[in-house]
Amino acid sequence: FLSNLGLRAASVASTRCSTMSTVRLTGFTGHPKGERKTGLAVGMDKGHVLTSRDLKPKPSYRKGKLNKRVAFVREIVREVAGYAPYEKRTMELLKVGKEKRALKVLKNKLGTHKRAKAKREEMSGVLRAQRTK
Repeated sequence: FLSNLGLRAASVASTRCSTMSTVRLTGFTGHPKGERKTGLAVGMDKGHVLTSRDLKPKPSYRKGKLNKRVAFVREIVREVAGYAPYEKRTMELLKVGKEKRALKVLKNKLGTHKRAKAKREEMSGVLRAQRTK
């Protein structure tokens, strides 16, 4: 009985895949998977057939996007408070041309390589702006 059921599902899946126009590859196996479920209990696309709804984007997707007001406030704070000692040291290192040493100092201070690279770019941008003034 089970072998008969498996053969039937395999034949249905193979005919469906050959006629289906949109096929996507998912998972680690690389088997083609259809966009919709078949309604069968077995096979690659097993499961109940559903209609997909268009949902509005969640507010959490905006996380990290810079707001105009926040950018303005940060600019004012930077103008008033100036740079931290490690940022000044980094700018000195960048002036001399020791980019790798600047990255090491920043990584030690900020904790991650990604943050250090971003800060180094920010500091080099500040130096560039100072030179153009």
